[in-house]
Amino acid sequence: MIYLTAGESHGPELTGLIEGFPAGLKLSVDQINHKLRERQSGYGRGYRQKIEKDQVKITSGVRHGITLGSPITLRITNLDHAHWSEIMDPVNEPDQENILRQVKNPRPGHADLVGGMKYGHRDLRNVLERSSARETAMRVAIGAVCIQLLNQLGIQIAGYVQKVGSIDADADRLLSPGRIEEKISQNDLRIVEQDKVQPIHELIDQTKKDGDTLGGIVRVVVQNVPAGLGSYVSWNEKLDARIAAAVVGVNAFKGVEFGDGFSMSAKPGSQVMDQIYWDQDKGWYRGSDHLGGFEGGMTNGMPIIVNAAMKPIPTLYKPLHSVAIDTKKEHKASVERSDVTAIVPASLVIEAVVAIELCQAILDTFDSSSMERLKKQYRDYCKEIKNY
Repeated sequence: MIYLTAGESHGPELTGLIEGFPAGLKLSVDQINHKLRERQSGYGRGYRQKIEKDQVKITSGVRHGITLGSPITLRITNLDHAHWSEIMDPVNEPDQENILRQVKNPRPGHADLVGGMKYGHRDLRNVLERSSARETAMRVAIGAVCIQLLNQLGIQIAGYVQKVGSIDADADRLLSPGRIEEKISQNDLRIVEQDKVQPIHELIDQTKKDGDTLGGIVRVVVQNVPAGLGSYVSWNEKLDARIAAAVVGVNAFKGVEFGDGFSMSAKPGSQVMDQIYWDQDKGWYRGSDHLGGFEGGMTNGMPIIVNAAMKPIPTLYKPLHSVAIDTKKEHKASVERSDVTAIVPASLVIEAVVAIELCQAILDTFDSSSMERLKKQYRDYCKEIKNY
């Protein structure tokens, strides 16, 4: 399975293409749109979310709600394009008024300056339109397709917010995805600890008044994953490495860890290795999950736990120091419409990219032509490794 996304932030639409997806999966568009609505929600989001009403349109690869095995095309219309149709016209040259919407003052922490250098753009809007996090809407849609396949195999996944700025909203990381979803649905921050909602709201409100932005940490938990996905035989086949790359490939994410991650570096090995046990009913299992469900680049049957660190959004309403690319004079960075924090929707995006990588690993391991054949091979494999 491979996938591709295309589209600019204020362009006509976002497009996604999935190839190598099995035939025979009953696909719910409502479930995809539910994830898209969740991505647009959350405390700290900006005005654009009131304009966009993201809904997916499937134009190929699905017939009467059932996947065909042929490439699946997804489209999400950008409703805000109506206000940018001339500025972002794919064909016609702009008039003088629209030329004034060019971006010449690069924003620190964004792709603006380096992207302009690399591709030779003199209008940095050509960079920021694609490097915008708006693109992640399509990855959430593709992830929602993959989540439906994982659910058919009994695999459950949930992404949520573990920390906002300096406020830790941590909880028992061994909560099941179902229990996590139940708790995070009770607030607009996707956190499991309800008593942290008000302090985080106050932090976001104050940060907005200060013209600043916030980052945070999100966590993804995946349960019922069999041992043996990924491989130790080559570095590029290690599934945890592929997940780490996918996470850091999301806008603004600068760090990723599995299980106890960085904190394990300060502890002796006897405290962080997950000791091995066997039970007649459970089969092979570990007495703990410090390693986050991975050993040697492969899943070990324990829950996968991914923690991802997001930097604050680089677009500030009190812009930072910059230099104009044409005049080379000192200037304040350009200001684009933005959020105070995007940590809430980011938990949906990281959930999506983890789901995509798991789905790819499963379709690489088993017959991916037919869902029924895939389910049979998958069940047989799970039985085999339990009785190893």
